[in-house]
Amino acid sequence: MTRFTREELQAARDRLVPDVVADGLRVLFCGINPGLMTAATGHHFARPGNRFWPALHRSGFTPRQLKPSEQRELLSYGLGITNVVARATARADELSPEEYREGGHILAAKVARLRPRWLAVVGITAYRAAFGDPAARVGPQERAIGDTRVWVLPNPSGLNAHWTPQTLAEEFARLREAAEEG
Repeated sequence: MTRFTREELQAARDRLVPDVVADGLRVLFCGINPGLMTAATGHHFARPGNRFWPALHRSGFTPRQLKPSEQRELLSYGLGITNVVARATARADELSPEEYREGGHILAAKVARLRPRWLAVVGITAYRAAFGDPAARVGPQERAIGDTRVWVLPNPSGLNAHWTPQTLAEEFARLREAAEEG
């Protein structure tokens, strides 16, 4: 993996990272917003220690653990990635409530256009802020966007330590099983 200087990472602030999407996906995963490592590399969930890629594999979504640089392979499995807020920051707490709400509107429009079977928001706090649902819990939601069902997954950041790699993979597997059912 490329090593970036502090200056190179800071230069990635506010960059946009292209979505990995297509029409009719099985699951569209939605992160909070790109971190600086993601923005510097152009690859989603690129920060070392982020557990998204291991959880995706351990849950059975992918036959092997993909590297962030292999993110386009997700499309061959009917999977994609986007974000609630498009601009890159060092930390999610740099985002304003208005950015989350606006991101929720943009995300809903994107989902209506792409029509994935499931939208999986990766991070309960981001989901609550973007969709104005303070009582939401991890798991399937009552909300749907058109015919797209919504599931909230735990944030796979290494900072979210109360979700172990095992329990994270188990929650991802619950979504995979629901997505396979139809």
